[in-house]
Amino acid sequence: MTQISALPTDNLRAAAAAEEPLTFRQAPHNIEAEQALLGAILVNNECLDRISSFLKPEHFYDPLHAEVLHVATKLIQAGKHANPVTLKTFFENAEPIDQHMTVPQYLGRLAASATTIINAHDYGRTIYDLAIRRQLIMIGEDMVNTAFDSPIDQPPETQIQEAETRLYDLAEAGKYGQGFQDFRAALTTAINMADGAFKRAGHLSGLATGLTDLDRKMGGLQKSDLIILAGRPSMGKTALVTNIAYNVARNFRTEQKPDGTEEVVDGAVVGFFSLEMSAEQLATRILSEQAEIPSEKIRRGMIDETQFGKLVHVSQEMGRIPLYIDQTGGITIAQLSARARKLKRQKGLGLLIVDYLQLLAGSSRNATANRVQEITEITTGLKALAKELEVPIIALSQLSRQVEQREDKRPQLSDLRESGSIEQDADVVMFVFREEYYVERKKPKEGTEEFFRWQQEMEAASGKAEVIIGKQRHGPVGTVVLAFEGQFTRFGNLAQEYQLPEH
Repeated sequence: MTQISALPTDNLRAAAAAEEPLTFRQAPHNIEAEQALLGAILVNNECLDRISSFLKPEHFYDPLHAEVLHVATKLIQAGKHANPVTLKTFFENAEPIDQHMTVPQYLGRLAASATTIINAHDYGRTIYDLAIRRQLIMIGEDMVNTAFDSPIDQPPETQIQEAETRLYDLAEAGKYGQGFQDFRAALTTAINMADGAFKRAGHLSGLATGLTDLDRKMGGLQKSDLIILAGRPSMGKTALVTNIAYNVARNFRTEQKPDGTEEVVDGAVVGFFSLEMSAEQLATRILSEQAEIPSEKIRRGMIDETQFGKLVHVSQEMGRIPLYIDQTGGITIAQLSARARKLKRQKGLGLLIVDYLQLLAGSSRNATANRVQEITEITTGLKALAKELEVPIIALSQLSRQVEQREDKRPQLSDLRESGSIEQDADVVMFVFREEYYVERKKPKEGTEEFFRWQQEMEAASGKAEVIIGKQRHGPVGTVVLAFEGQFTRFGNLAQEYQLPEH
């Protein structure tokens, strides 16, 4: 009779019996740190103040420890004392730890072996960091499982965006999306903002654009605001926004706080999504503005040695400012949001610029079937992003051609393309208008009476531009007159004698 060889499972059983028991990887945790911290809180309730700003019950690995912290927090917030005796009532019917120890006895043991209040913050930070690592593991496992079992019609880009969002939310835990906050906390924030504006040069509550009259009208660029800057072609939308971007980035300055962290005291890190122009074209524009050399001369190399030296000097200064350009065209609002979050996380972010709105795409595949719905998705997404990142977002927008059919070419809110959602979601809507552009194109034959009237109109309009604030949630509407140097595509403050009187 032929002998049948042992099955593979038999071999495995034999090997398992001969070797040490298999060990499994556990999620990172530290039970001893949790016990030490809870003991400290039960002995001295002031410990809770040292960790409550970042540590929550869900950060504990042991479910019982999470419940103990939850009950203790409720008692302390109600003005009562949390100790093993007062907590005993809540855990009398809880399942025993083991056959020798009940939960109330366990609480007494925790308090008896408590650590000092001095170490409470360190233990709390250890528990928090381990909880974040466990969440990272969960996100990683979900990514692997989704990649293996992803539906055919779900592109990888969708999973990447979802993973980026989850990772960003985890990285920013405790900063955004905190739910309801006490009104007193909101009042404190408002008073601090007013105090900062009082102390800051120019008394601005927001970011200074470098354009004094515009800052005075708006109070600077406010956090979480969606600002729409619109205009017809050749009005200078991109020129104005590059002026603002450079001024804000150039003024960037930080100071070290007593706890060792850096606090921004002026200017900001600027992110610039240039969906139409390349990064090189944008850099040439800013070079032209700052070096006072016409951009066409820079592009064609029509500069002398002195001008080239000036370009080099200005470019060295520009290279030090925190201005970051993304020149990817045709990206979706979801991709833009993911990249903005990444920049905020890696470099910090204080101002975001999108040039321009109509070149963004919605995330929905059938959005192109209804452009108005797509623009609504984009503007709603930009406003949500401004609130999430707590930065102002300036988005450029086109105007419809109906402006050209009117005698007075000054834009109005109704001139915005797909204006419903843009006007609704925006906190500020501004229009750029240069009368000089239109007057110049009406030049009559020289020597006629009309020509002399045209010359007077040109003199009055030359070198000036209007920024018309058509909507502002927390400020007045009106018109700000700026200086405009066409050869350098640069906006500036108008000399005092040319300014409009205040109404």
